[in-house]
Amino acid sequence: MTAKIFAVDSVQTLADFEQDALRVADVIREHGVAEGDRVILKAGNSAAYVSVLFALMHVGSSIVLVDQQEQADETRRIALRTGAGLAFVDDDAPIDDDTRAVDLYELIAPAAGRPLPAGQRLDFDAWADRPDGLIMWTSGSTGQPKGAVKSGRKFLKNLERNADQVGHRADDVLLPLLPFAHQYGLSMVLIAWIRQCSLVIAPYKRLDRAVQMAGRTGATVIDATPSSYRSILNLITRKPTLRAHLEPVRMFCSGAAPLDGALSDRYVAEFELPLLDSYGSTELGNIAFATLDNPVSCGRAMDGIKLRIVDEDGVPMPAGEAGEIEVDTPDALEGHLAEDGGIAPFPTGWQPTGDLGYLDAEDNLYVLGRKFAVHRMGYTLYPELIERKAADSHISTRIVPLPDERRGTQLVFFVEDDQVQEAQHWRERLCAVLPAYEQPNRVVVLESFPLNRNGKPDKKQLEKLAQE
Repeated sequence: MTAKIFAVDSVQTLADFEQDALRVADVIREHGVAEGDRVILKAGNSAAYVSVLFALMHVGSSIVLVDQQEQADETRRIALRTGAGLAFVDDDAPIDDDTRAVDLYELIAPAAGRPLPAGQRLDFDAWADRPDGLIMWTSGSTGQPKGAVKSGRKFLKNLERNADQVGHRADDVLLPLLPFAHQYGLSMVLIAWIRQCSLVIAPYKRLDRAVQMAGRTGATVIDATPSSYRSILNLITRKPTLRAHLEPVRMFCSGAAPLDGALSDRYVAEFELPLLDSYGSTELGNIAFATLDNPVSCGRAMDGIKLRIVDEDGVPMPAGEAGEIEVDTPDALEGHLAEDGGIAPFPTGWQPTGDLGYLDAEDNLYVLGRKFAVHRMGYTLYPELIERKAADSHISTRIVPLPDERRGTQLVFFVEDDQVQEAQHWRERLCAVLPAYEQPNRVVVLESFPLNRNGKPDKKQLEKLAQE
């Protein structure tokens, strides 16, 4: 099977796509970009985006990835802080007049048909050697976003571990329903290159069209967030004809947000395939994956990466005992971006993650949620553990704790329900499965959770709603 790049309105062989990326690299150099220069890439998913990404890697630039929806003033701040003199953008990327910007079309159009030396191939060695090959931004769900400065070589090595563990093959057709400007989506784009397999650039915000595209391209591996998988199930329930488009899929892979077992069970019932969960972060890279031969929670750590669970004093816990997840990985970031654009070095060795979890006797990782406790009615509670308990009863909820002088904490439960049933219905169901000290003070029903740019439930937006 010849590997291809499938976009909404174009199809190219991977070989032809590579030649076009080389031509784009020439145009990028004509804009004054040289090896080692920091350049912002701020655009939505498209064939042009991937072409420019590969071209920048070939040039050996340091690539500053900025989400397409980021505000113009924040983009200017990022440009000043990183020292990026140029931003490559698309028409929908907010940008101000003080930021020097070039539209992707201004790179793609003059590149078309350029002659190339015979036998020239994309070469990422210079990019890989850069300690700041990538500068990415954490989601900021627990504070201000940080600039994670990543070595190009370490990033690629992490993806090789990923592809080896999950089992991506040269005959696969990868369809990531994710933004390419973030860790998970970018991982899948580059794994397609590493494995020299096909990549589908689908409209991930229009899941009905993305599902149709899966069928037309013969997609074999889908990567998406749990919220997208839930929406896909709702889609094929309303439009059963869409289900046939997912028949070629051999792996449904999930990440970027907690996955509840009930949703995975629904995929087993519908497709006889589980959702394969994973664990990782922008800063530490991809860490652990469930696989077809080991579809247990988040699976085991990848080869070369170590996991352990520790108590409050940092003492390792035995199998089955919950505590904070710590990771020791050679693929971690080089450091955080300092205010002057330099790199504040990141320590080596065991790293606390702020996540709660446990390892079973077979070293499979179970992630229970953020290490964030609240005190209520004399109890110490972890809201995400309560969310997991609700999920086991097929209730999709997110909890926002609010200070309360008398109880210590009030718990506002947001329930995701596409039928928007009455709050009392969900209160009764929750109270039937939760002890009194974990039960909601208030229940708010939403058709769907608000999502941040990573596809995770937007905690900041939920906090605002809880205070209304």
